[in-house]
Amino acid sequence: MPYLFTSESVSEGHPDKVADQISDALIDNFLAFDPQSKVACETLVTTGQVVLAGEVKSKAYLDVQDIARRVISKIGYTKSEYMFDANSCGVLSAIHEQSPDINQGVDRKNKEEQGAGDQGMMFGYATNETENYMPLALDLAHTLLIELAALRRENKQIKYLRPDSKSQVTLEYDDNNRPIRIDTIVISTQHDEFDTEAKMLAKISEDMKTILIPRVIKKYPKYRKLFNDQIKYYINPTGKFVIGGPHGDTGLTGRKIIVDTYGGKGAHGGGAFSGKDPSKVDRSAAYATRHIAKNLVAAGLCDEVLVQVSYAIGVAKPTSINVNTYGTAKVALTDGQISRIVETLFDMRPYFIEKRLKLRNPIYSETAAYGHMGRKNEVVEKTFVSPDGKKVIKKVELFTWEKLDYVSKVKKAFNLK
Repeated sequence: MPYLFTSESVSEGHPDKVADQISDALIDNFLAFDPQSKVACETLVTTGQVVLAGEVKSKAYLDVQDIARRVISKIGYTKSEYMFDANSCGVLSAIHEQSPDINQGVDRKNKEEQGAGDQGMMFGYATNETENYMPLALDLAHTLLIELAALRRENKQIKYLRPDSKSQVTLEYDDNNRPIRIDTIVISTQHDEFDTEAKMLAKISEDMKTILIPRVIKKYPKYRKLFNDQIKYYINPTGKFVIGGPHGDTGLTGRKIIVDTYGGKGAHGGGAFSGKDPSKVDRSAAYATRHIAKNLVAAGLCDEVLVQVSYAIGVAKPTSINVNTYGTAKVALTDGQISRIVETLFDMRPYFIEKRLKLRNPIYSETAAYGHMGRKNEVVEKTFVSPDGKKVIKKVELFTWEKLDYVSKVKKAFNLK
């Protein structure tokens, strides 16, 4: 029987995402000047105020206030009427040194024996319903807001947009788990003041349907038929949305973990990503399991897969690795047998994850909005400047966990053509 499935996304201007982006900018700056930095950094944002807190072990000295202000400015909070402005907000730092009790469980004389930064389980998921092996509902939700942010920055076709926004997409699936139509699209976008609420709602609704949606449709030639006049639209359904961002709602690092991963498909271990250096397996192992899942599906082993890994704090070898193909495997093996072969292909000890995915590089700011998974793998050049004027220019590879570099190995291990 057909069923509905829904995923949501939030923009870079959403208060929780503002917090994530500040935390990850701090991670990048610490790693740029000291690649061995150990960092767990949380951010709180509210009306006119940013609070930074966390634990750090690093040789680098940073101007954390300046970093936070630059992130806020880049997002677009640059006007006093937003009640949260990059130039005038207060920035309080309560960052202190990492506990030696935690550090002794991670650092080892032999780097290969590096222990997990904490216990826990992490999940990676992939499906062949989109080109980037992501669930379609989440991919659509992200794309709506990416294009909306682009329209805001262009400031040509739509000139009233403010940084905060949210989206939600509901798809109908058939009995074979294939998407057959878009049932509902929800868009809530912060905006400037209008003369009247009726005029505001009519204008925003028209612009979303006639300007934003056509831009999104162009991104999905395979699913163009899903966009029709039967879609239910809820655009700014509460009405006025002038007060938004950190002034409208306090933001915290790590509160959008489902937006960050798979939109409710598959599973999530519970740990957030942003603000954590790669010794924290909450982050690194989640990326590694996504890497596994994507390569398994791309190799044709299955149509959909969920990969779980778990750790004990201070211990290098995972306590378990599990693969669930949801009955879509193309080989005559049980999921348990597939799991054991996968374990021989991918070394899931923390040190080897860091090396394989090049995680001790400043690559995290780009992950902090619009999802950590399904993004474009590319090499970029980034520049960092320390308070004493030291400049570091690095070429880094982004989203290494999205590479399909193990497809041939998977095919060979499972005798796939």
